[in-house]
Amino acid sequence: MTTSVDYIRGTTYHGRKGTVENAFRYSVDYVLLDAEADIEPLALFARNRAGVTSVHDVDHGGPKGAGRGAAWVRDVLAQHQITGVAQIELLTQARLFGHVFNPVSFWLCRSDDDGLIVVIAEVSNTFGERHSYLCHHPDLREITRQDHLHANKIFHVSPFQPVAGTYAFRFDIRKDRISIWIDYTQTAGGLIATLTGKRRPLTNTAVLRSLVRRPFGSRRVLALIHWQAVKLWWKGGFRSGQRRKEHSTRTASGLCVVCGTAGSGRVADLYPCPKVFCRRIWGVIDRFGHRPFRAAIA
Repeated sequence: MTTSVDYIRGTTYHGRKGTVENAFRYSVDYVLLDAEADIEPLALFARNRAGVTSVHDVDHGGPKGAGRGAAWVRDVLAQHQITGVAQIELLTQARLFGHVFNPVSFWLCRSDDDGLIVVIAEVSNTFGERHSYLCHHPDLREITRQDHLHANKIFHVSPFQPVAGTYAFRFDIRKDRISIWIDYTQTAGGLIATLTGKRRPLTNTAVLRSLVRRPFGSRRVLALIHWQAVKLWWKGGFRSGQRRKEHSTRTASGLCVVCGTAGSGRVADLYPCPKVFCRRIWGVIDRFGHRPFRAAIA
């Protein structure tokens, strides 16, 4: 039995909470598919094989680049003694000519009566790392639009936010549209992120139109992430509440803000990261006198 794939021409919004304001809204292309079923063949979309656009199990479920797809989800559910999941769907951005970067994908787990009872938010950062957040009610009742599902933040995503605080997830997954809200709160502020869009069957025409509108696919997403990082840095995002003081010399035990590698841990060190590329970046930053940007981020 084969199933169709849905296409979501979505919109994502990110709005920063706290003393340093920054917000943006971009369009983005997502697909929604049954992760355990064969899909109806399309010339411009492939499943686990090369194509103009494609979704591969190796990209999802488990460590980045070594995913196991829905089999990994089944293992996670079993580890948490979650039963009654009849269908597993994947909401994600597809590869475009073999390349993909997904800041967040969602595994949607449904019961026999099609109710959404579990969501796994699969979060990836630009440093090649990944962590997943398991969202469900203790009694596994259906997740509705009004429900707020909470999780503690334990994964480094952005150098502008600490690895602390809590997420509040909301999901509204309908037959005709999807809406997802993530409200991140920490002591000095936080972030609100949303993903919304109408669902429609994926067709070759839809793929071609997305290529015309956004020809670089997830490379565009990466570029926009770094562009927003530059804007936030320029606004002084590193100098907000939880950041290190400019001339502090206490240990930080943190990550290089360029590549995410663990550095020396000392903010006052000239080049906290051992990588040649990053040391060059630090040198450019030093030349312009932006010392706070060199801090290792906890």
